[in-house]
Amino acid sequence: MDGSSYYLPAVAMTAVLAVKGPSLLRSWRDPLLRSVCSVLALTALVFFFAAPPTIAEVNDILGVTNVSAPLVYCLLSAFSAACLVLIVNWRGGPPELTRRMSRRWISGYGVVIVALVVLFALGDAPVERLRDFDTYYAREPYVREMIVLYLGALAVAGVAMNVMCGRWALQVQGRLRAGLLIIVAGHVCNIAYLTTKFTAVVARWNGGNLDHLSSDVAPGLAAAGAQISAVGFCFPLACQRAGDTWSTWSTYRRLGPLWRELRPVSPYAGRAVRMSWWSPVELRVTRRQSDIHDGMLSLYPYFDADLRARAHDAALAAGSGPADARAEADAAMVAAAVRARAADPEGRLIDFAMTQTGTRAGTGTGVAAEATAAANSPRSPQFPGSASSPDSPAPAAPSPVPPPPASPAVGVEGPRDLVRMSLALRRSPVVAAAQGLSAAGPRSEFPERTGQEGTG
Repeated sequence: MDGSSYYLPAVAMTAVLAVKGPSLLRSWRDPLLRSVCSVLALTALVFFFAAPPTIAEVNDILGVTNVSAPLVYCLLSAFSAACLVLIVNWRGGPPELTRRMSRRWISGYGVVIVALVVLFALGDAPVERLRDFDTYYAREPYVREMIVLYLGALAVAGVAMNVMCGRWALQVQGRLRAGLLIIVAGHVCNIAYLTTKFTAVVARWNGGNLDHLSSDVAPGLAAAGAQISAVGFCFPLACQRAGDTWSTWSTYRRLGPLWRELRPVSPYAGRAVRMSWWSPVELRVTRRQSDIHDGMLSLYPYFDADLRARAHDAALAAGSGPADARAEADAAMVAAAVRARAADPEGRLIDFAMTQTGTRAGTGTGVAAEATAAANSPRSPQFPGSASSPDSPAPAAPSPVPPPPASPAVGVEGPRDLVRMSLALRRSPVVAAAQGLSAAGPRSEFPERTGQEGTG
C-alpha cells in the first residue's frame, strides 16, 4: 500500500461515523451505539495515523523520532478492545455481567497501552523508519518487547473475536448470523496480518530478512480485515434499517385507498402544506394517518352502527377472521358515511350535532345519540341501508339506530386498524356491497362470499 491508500479506509469509516453521529448524540447512554461509534472512530484513526505521510508529520510536530510507532500501536490496542466490547454489548445478557466483561477488556487493554508507552520510553530508536519500524528494531531492547506486546495483544483479540462470533453464529439465524460470519472472515484477515508480521520479526531475530512481508503484504491484509469486519458489524443493522424503511413505505402505500376515500370530506383537503420529496417516510405515514383521522372525524355524525354490525356479521359469515371482519365492517361504515355526506352537501346533520354539544350532559345523553336521532328524522339524510330509508317499507315498531362508537378512530373493540380498513376498501366484497347499498338506498342483506377472501 502506498501512503494515500491508507486514507481511503479512514475516509470511509469517517463517513459512516458521520451518519451514526446524530444517533449517538440522541442516545449517548446506549452502550451498543457507543461501542459501534468507538469501533468506527478507532478504525479511522488507525489508518490515518498509520499512513507514512502522517507518521512523518507527527514525528516532526512532536519532535520525537518514531513517536508515531507507539501511537499507532496504542490505537490498534484500543481498537481491539473496542471490538471485543462491541461484541459483548451486541450479544447482550444480564446488564451487570455485560458491564463486568466490558470493564475487564477495557482494563486489560488499558494496561497494554500503558506498557507500550513505558517500553518505548525505555528503548532507543534514533533512526526514523516510516514503513519497517517493526523489523528494523526487532532486536532493540525494550522496543523489541513493545513490538511483541502489541502483536500479542492483537492476536489475543483476533482469536477471542473469532471464538465469540463463531459460537454466537451457531446459535442464531438470518442476517445476524451472516454479519457474524463476515466479522469472522475479517478477523481471519487480521490473523493473517499478524502472521506476516510475526514471521518477518522472527526472521530478523534469526538473521534473515523477510521485511517485505511486514512492509508490503501486512498493510493490505490489515486494510482488508478492518473493512470486512466493519461490513460485518454494519450488515445486520443496515438490513434492519432497510427492512424498517420498506415496511414503512408499504404501510404508506397500503393506506392509500382509505386516504383517497376520505380526502374529499377531509376539512383540510387542499389546504395542507405540501411535503417536500425528501421528507422522511415516517413523516409521510404520520401525515397520511392524520389526514385519515381528520376525515373520519368529519364523518362522525354519519356513521351508521347498524350498518357496521350487519357488515361485520356478513364478513364473519363469508369466512373472514375476527380482525379482518372488524376492518371490513369499519370500512363499510366509512364508505357509506362518505356517500351519506355527499348526499348532504349543506351539512345539516353536522350543524345539528355541533349545536347539541354539551346540551345533554345532565340527562345522560350526548351528541352521538342526538346525531342518531337526527339521522332517523325525515328532514335529515338517511344512512345507507337503515330502516328509516324513504324507499323502505314502514316498520310496525321502529327502533332507534344504535349510537356510533365513542370516537371515529376507536371502534367498539378498540383502535381501528387503518391498514386493514384500507385494504378492505380495495378488496372486500362486503365493502363493495355496502357502497352499492348506499347508492341504491333500500335496505338489503349483504351477499355472502364463497371464497376465503380476507383483507390482510
